[in-house]
Amino acid sequence: MWKPIFEKGFEITFAYPSFLWSNEAKGKAAVYCVIVGFARIGITQTKRIFIRDVIIDADNINGYLLSAPNVFIQSRGKPLTVGMPEMSKGSQPTCGGNLILSAEERDEIVSEYPQADSWIKQYMMGDEFINGGLRYCLWLKGVMPKDYRSIKPIMQRLERVAEGRSKSPTASVQRDAETPMLFTQIRQPDTDFLVIPRVSSERRRYIPMGFLTPEIIVGDKIQFIPEATLYQFGILTSNVHMAWMRVVAGRLKSDYSYSPAVYNNFPWPAATEKQQVEIEKLAQAVLDARASYPTSSLADLYDPLTMPPDLLKAHRALDSAVQKLYGFPVSKDFTEAHCVAALMGRYQKLTGETSR
Repeated sequence: MWKPIFEKGFEITFAYPSFLWSNEAKGKAAVYCVIVGFARIGITQTKRIFIRDVIIDADNINGYLLSAPNVFIQSRGKPLTVGMPEMSKGSQPTCGGNLILSAEERDEIVSEYPQADSWIKQYMMGDEFINGGLRYCLWLKGVMPKDYRSIKPIMQRLERVAEGRSKSPTASVQRDAETPMLFTQIRQPDTDFLVIPRVSSERRRYIPMGFLTPEIIVGDKIQFIPEATLYQFGILTSNVHMAWMRVVAGRLKSDYSYSPAVYNNFPWPAATEKQQVEIEKLAQAVLDARASYPTSSLADLYDPLTMPPDLLKAHRALDSAVQKLYGFPVSKDFTEAHCVAALMGRYQKLTGETSR
């Protein structure tokens, strides 16, 4: 929205970034709002950003409501930083729930048809990854038809998948009715991979992310990076990347909605081999701290009211190291807004964009 407005000779003169607005009406409806004032360029010399009781004077306010140059993050198919692995979203079943099984449904089939055990895989969407809980899916890719054609509960499910897809208004889904045993979009990696849930609560300081093995099938509410390294995990789970995400990501209600545009446009730091090794050690410390709470979900561990002190300490050590890697000061005076403004400056250099 802001790019064409700026190009017509306007600028933002003041802004109240996103805040929760409620009223005294019955039901107490609440919505998230921003307030933005804009005028012709040159009318107002001093711009102001209002964040709760804090007023920030700015020479320029960009479309992300930051005191920073005018930067417009573009959608792109590959990472802006050369050498970074590509991100994909998980596989999409489009099956009306018929290829997805609860733990009880899985146990019922396997108890009567033990041979089906190897075709029923653990299945994760973002909710299972963060909150725990078990779901499974029929994963019949590469399985011989003769092996499952005689299994009545599986065939009944495939019939319902075929019927549902044939009634879809989408032509490609209609064609997929001919292969009801398969997900409509299959992107499952064959190596270990890093998982980032697409939706995560705004209450969390960090989006919970972690590594999974290829035996676990991930659905389309998960973004993943095949063969990601500990170093890449360390940078992505740091407060620097989280600050970038909080500004660039979309929102579902007030929750963060992580998309490939967040990752693909993120400016990575230049790091020596020694620096990468240091980040890897600190990233492993985060994973080790998590592992000491095997019965706790990621939701338990990353709730700001229940986050264990040793996990918080591990994250803070990693945060400090990543900030130093970027050359950012490690102090309370260096806010998230300062961090994102600096990252946007790096983004400009990488893309060759210029601001007015």
